[in-house]
Amino acid sequence: MWDKKEIGARPGSEPAVTPVFTPPDTGKTGRIVVNIGASIQIKGELQGDEDLTIDGRIEGKIDLREHNLTIGPNGKIKADLYAKTIVIAGEVAGNAFAAERVEIAPSGLLSGDITAPRITIADGAHFKGSVDMERGAAAKVTGAKEAVRPLPESREEVTKKQPYL
Repeated sequence: MWDKKEIGARPGSEPAVTPVFTPPDTGKTGRIVVNIGASIQIKGELQGDEDLTIDGRIEGKIDLREHNLTIGPNGKIKADLYAKTIVIAGEVAGNAFAAERVEIAPSGLLSGDITAPRITIADGAHFKGSVDMERGAAAKVTGAKEAVRPLPESREEVTKKQPYL
């Protein structure tokens, strides 16, 4: 069949393995997305300049102010979260501070306060805490100026101005 002399191998030797570089996952946005797997546990402060998906356990503080943070369905977090957008599909015990949006998926559980200009809580999600929807944070991120109009003081004032109510 094969003559080992022809293919350049010695008896009992293993073929050489050449390492292959795999570029990091850039996701849909073209940005680098880093993953922390389900078996990883971290205690302390986590900072970064990349989007991050966590399926492991973290205790401390997570600071990704200019990037997106996703807590996967296996993620168990005891930390305050600071990110551009935060998506929670796992369990979080701590406060969530987002410049753009906080989203709690149907499998998500958040026990803590939310500070973000926009929030989404899916049907089936669990949330215990308070919500502060800062309009100023959204304006800083988007550069938009929002007009604020005063609310009417009483129901009579509304019916005088709008008789169709």
